[in-house]
Amino acid sequence: MMRKTLATMLIAASLGLGTSVIPAAAITVFDPSNYAQNVIQAARALQQINNQIQALQNQTVMLQNMARHLETLDYSSLGQITGALQRIDGLMNQAAGIAFEVSATDTAFLQQFPEQYAATVTTGQFMAAALTRWRNSMSAYHQTMRIQAQVVENVQADGATLSELVTASQGAVGSLQAQQAANQLLALSTKQQLQTQNLMAAQYRAQALDQARKAQAEEAARAAAARFLGSGTAYTPR
Repeated sequence: MMRKTLATMLIAASLGLGTSVIPAAAITVFDPSNYAQNVIQAARALQQINNQIQALQNQTVMLQNMARHLETLDYSSLGQITGALQRIDGLMNQAAGIAFEVSATDTAFLQQFPEQYAATVTTGQFMAAALTRWRNSMSAYHQTMRIQAQVVENVQADGATLSELVTASQGAVGSLQAQQAANQLLALSTKQQLQTQNLMAAQYRAQALDQARKAQAEEAARAAAARFLGSGTAYTPR
């Protein structure tokens, strides 16, 4: 300790500081062990900060992905699909004679295709009823052809719609867009099935009306022949 004090006095004298004694507490002492601990603690604190930053970055990416999955599809084919079905429905509702309703069909069928003719029915009434059935049969075939034409137009338009939906599905950035595109593709397929069912219903109706018309013509001819022949007893003069 004395050596340290003498050394301090000599250094102070050489610097012109006089011979005043410097307190030992004012001398900074370097502690390697303490310094190493401080460095370790600082490194650990920095690592914790880096971990927090990485966690925040991961959360940001997760939120961005969630936003992509919730992003809606810009393209919608619902208007085109419903419009095509409405055009088909409009043609179906134009059915003349016997419509596509159970109660209306029963009423019209009994009127146009009676099981038997009354004795008071005249030849002119036979002819008028036969003409009405023929017109309804021709109208049914005409309606079927119009529906066929409308279905063909819809199918041609479906080509462009299908292409746009496939493009939208392939370019989907999230699960919601992909699901919406898939739903629209399913709706397009359902529309095609529905319009095909309507076409089949119209065609079967036309065929049924024509077959009923032919059968009724045979019955009308039989009734007319029976009325012409009368009782079948030959005239016997007195």
